[in-house]
Amino acid sequence: MDKAKQKQLNAYAQTIKKEQDDIVLQYMPALRAMAFRLKERLPSHIDVNDLISIGLEEMIKLSRKYDKEQNDSFWGYAKKRVYGSMLDFLRSLDVVSRASRSLIKSIDSLVDEYFNTHEEEPDDEYLASVLNEDIEKIRDARNVSSVVMTLSLDDQMQILSEENVLDRVEKEDMIENIEQILSTFNKRDQLIIQLYYYEELNLKEISEILHITEGRISQIHKRLMSKIRDRLEGR
Repeated sequence: MDKAKQKQLNAYAQTIKKEQDDIVLQYMPALRAMAFRLKERLPSHIDVNDLISIGLEEMIKLSRKYDKEQNDSFWGYAKKRVYGSMLDFLRSLDVVSRASRSLIKSIDSLVDEYFNTHEEEPDDEYLASVLNEDIEKIRDARNVSSVVMTLSLDDQMQILSEENVLDRVEKEDMIENIEQILSTFNKRDQLIIQLYYYEELNLKEISEILHITEGRISQIHKRLMSKIRDRLEGR
């Protein structure tokens, strides 16, 4: 290949790469907004910069594959995949095995029982002693639980399930199934779920509306989420 043609091809490749890089830069505000919205529902130990970094990596990959002739909006094409990469990152923080899920369930049950008596959550040392588990396992399980419980129901399904749940319950039927389950709960519990997920209020705002302590609402919320997952999984 002569030098002139090679130079022309190199220039073309550089032009394409610049267009791809410009697309990524153009949608960085949308990526950051997505990461911060997700972070609002996550515990403090999750760094929003990690979410942004993971999302950016995925967005760069997608920009290399993007065909504007096929999709007139890059963000419309990329946002589900970018969000999915963030959920995959959260999942990677701990592989939720059957044993881990069993421990999380035991912890949630014990915490709920303790809270009903003492109006506060027990510390990790107490849980480790009662459950006869290593305290580091208790801490890891509580971290996983705290991450997952703050996400939307659909996101919780993706992170905690072994995918057979999503295989069995089609996406378009998910909300209908959840609504059927919620209809079996009492009015107060239904209202808490509606305020938290559909109205997107935080625990403090719900506490002010229902005149219940934030800790109590958190416990009710955990118990309801556990029931919903168990019923969707057919347990």
